[in-house]
Amino acid sequence: MSGIKKLAGQTLWYGIPTIASRFLGYLMNMALPFFVAMPEKTADLVQVYTIIPFLNVLYAYGLETAYFRFSQTHDKQKLYNTLSLSLLYSSIFFTVLLVLCKDVLVSAADLQNHPDYILWMAAIIAVDNLNTLPFAKLRQENRPKRYAFARVMGIVVNLFVVIFFLGIVPTILKSNPDNFLHLIYNKDLGLGYYLLGNLCGSLFTLLVLSKEIKQVRFHFDTTLWKEVMRYSAPLIIVGLGGMINDVLSRLIYRHVVDLPQQQADHELGIFANIFRIALLITIMIQAFRMAAEPFFFNRSKDENAQKTYARVMKFFVIACCFMFLFIGLFLDVFRWIFTTFANPRWAEGLEVVPLLALGNIFLGIYYNLSVWYKLTNKNMYGAVITVIGAVITIVLNIVLIPKLHYTGAAIATFCCYLFMMLCSYWLGQKYYPVPYAVKKLIAYLTLVVLIYLLHLGMLRFISSSLAFSLTSGFILFALFTWFVTKIEAKELAKMPVIGKYFSR
Repeated sequence: MSGIKKLAGQTLWYGIPTIASRFLGYLMNMALPFFVAMPEKTADLVQVYTIIPFLNVLYAYGLETAYFRFSQTHDKQKLYNTLSLSLLYSSIFFTVLLVLCKDVLVSAADLQNHPDYILWMAAIIAVDNLNTLPFAKLRQENRPKRYAFARVMGIVVNLFVVIFFLGIVPTILKSNPDNFLHLIYNKDLGLGYYLLGNLCGSLFTLLVLSKEIKQVRFHFDTTLWKEVMRYSAPLIIVGLGGMINDVLSRLIYRHVVDLPQQQADHELGIFANIFRIALLITIMIQAFRMAAEPFFFNRSKDENAQKTYARVMKFFVIACCFMFLFIGLFLDVFRWIFTTFANPRWAEGLEVVPLLALGNIFLGIYYNLSVWYKLTNKNMYGAVITVIGAVITIVLNIVLIPKLHYTGAAIATFCCYLFMMLCSYWLGQKYYPVPYAVKKLIAYLTLVVLIYLLHLGMLRFISSSLAFSLTSGFILFALFTWFVTKIEAKELAKMPVIGKYFSR
């Protein structure tokens, strides 16, 4: 159980600051309904932030995971030098290419109203990419405090710029047009300040990580680079396929839905908004991965590694179940916020959120399962799984969005991640067997879905008031918490911090 304790401790160090930084970014995105009255106004911004993850995969081409993998067997400084220089040269090349192809990208992404977004996007991706390996180095060296500081401060700067230029400055200039702030404020930039804030946050992060960046020496090992590329090349396919599965629905939504342009933009804005709520689970998944990825590689040679991975999976699924219930049982809180403080139209489509949340749980389980092909150097299997998942996503989005709109997009996401999870489990048990508690995990997932459906039925047949919704939600959440603590009491007693509450 010592391995679980170590991972739990690392997750507390890496996870809580990561959740905090991600949540700040989440709040900033959730603030869109308060800056913009109509969802369709955000469509171009949504489009840009849909493209960025695709390009991030190409810019990084799997080198972060490769760094964790090869740091176990190669000289760490030589590896860090080689991969950092590789990222620097490739970032310059890709950025120049993006700028030269600006007009083509504007046309393909339907950004004719905001062609400058492409330049902002290129700058953001380039700077973020330079931060990739310094962050990986901090994680590999188990330096969570510095990692957390860099992450959080970048988001804080980002958040400050957005709120300052979209919230504070317009209010001041409205009552005092001659204020000196009019010299630095451009009304026409509008939501472009989101991109400016992102760039400022990324640059500040780069500044915070300057110490790690200065440790790079201009020594490039060609032989090592070729070895790394053979390992990481399939991860590019995995990453691109993953991005297709994650963002394709938003990327193509306006092109496949059979609606007038304004209505299509409106629905895209709504879908992006409800997707952000489901991403509360993804925030937890990303926080967990910060600690888990280096942990999995470091533990791979332990005698009981597979048992440790199985325990990790169990606690991960339990945590996801709590997040699912938090979202599903208290969805009316989000509805109340949008209806009371923003435009009620932002509350549309919230019924799709639990389906998206469940799909994201499957994605998180898949990330845990993927340890088998990364440890056995069978990354091509991961690429094949992801490509098939991408095909499922593409086909279902094209077929379902015209008929079911964003509900169809949510179904496509759910089906894709369900397939990837099941396929990875089957192959993983064949090539790297891990004794997962499958029956118990299925029981937990089934139970939380039934609890959500029970709550939904209570709202429909007893009372739909916010007070009843919150009260019944708290009761159901508390009952599930009690149930889990009873079932997992022995395991929880061995955990750090919380273990003392379950000791007998």
